[in-house]
Amino acid sequence: MPFTVAILVTILGYTWLLEPRGVRVVVPAVIVVSLTVWNGLRSGVWGWSPKALLPATRAAAVFTVAAVLVVLGIGMALGTLHHQGASVRDLAVLIPWGTGQQWVLQTLVLREARGLISQKTSIIVAAALFAVVHAPNPLLMTVTFAGALGWCAIYTRHPNILPLGVSHAVATIALLYSLDASLTGHLRIGDAYLRVTR
Repeated sequence: MPFTVAILVTILGYTWLLEPRGVRVVVPAVIVVSLTVWNGLRSGVWGWSPKALLPATRAAAVFTVAAVLVVLGIGMALGTLHHQGASVRDLAVLIPWGTGQQWVLQTLVLREARGLISQKTSIIVAAALFAVVHAPNPLLMTVTFAGALGWCAIYTRHPNILPLGVSHAVATIALLYSLDASLTGHLRIGDAYLRVTR
């Protein structure tokens, strides 16, 4: 899994070592995008199967509605539901952000894992690696692991990342509406999470 290891080293190196020293996110972003494009050129896998779009959309919609209801239910139970002020502008940012993450997760991490282990195990491994990237934020690690299990399972059957990117964005907004920043850690990861929770 050479590309996966390179991606993990890049992201974890940035969130733990470089970001605290003021290095801009564009540096690791260019590296991650370059590695994913290189992987796509080598494998021919881009995650945009047109015939998978409709079934992926249906599966992602079911998964997303269920996930959002669970998250909103937790927020209601905890008494932390609040108006976040999310807007169409937020979705316009979160959809490309979520789709980009799905592109890397599905076409690179999951694909490389499937080359080494069984399909079911590869889904668990890819989800676990996705969660590790969100360390040490316990909430994000939990929800990204659960989300990635669903997204990877959907992609395995219907390889189109666009509905997964929308699902990722909608789930993020639901999380922000449902839980206080003290619980979400302001969605920070790495050293930034430790700084906001001190």
